[in-house]
Amino acid sequence: QVQLVESGGGLVQAGGSLRLSCAASGGTFSSHAMGWFRQAPGKEREFVASISYSGYITYYANSVKGRFTISRDNAKNTVWLQMNSLKTEDTAVYYCAARDPFRAASSDAGQYNYWGRGTQVTVSS
Repeated sequence: QVQLVESGGGLVQAGGSLRLSCAASGGTFSSHAMGWFRQAPGKEREFVASISYSGYITYYANSVKGRFTISRDNAKNTVWLQMNSLKTEDTAVYYCAARDPFRAASSDAGQYNYWGRGTQVTVSS
């Protein structure tokens, strides 16, 4: 059973940066593809970025491509989401998620079985 804890959210002005962290425990982190999703008030949860368990393959939503970077350190059981050039529309609760072992990275939230509780990101104008 994998437990995930997000951190690093907060309030930032438009154009600023934040770095989210997701610390994993209770499993073999290096075998899990990881993803970041977000949910804004009144909206459905949406895909942000994902990374393969090796770290060599990444995917991004078009809305964040070129601004956000997902990365991981399997020795530290941690995945990060570096968010630059933030926009007000990036305001949401950001969730970290893990797939079952040795599954490919995916943009489909339904394919992730382990979720953190989320961290709030608020971008002001």
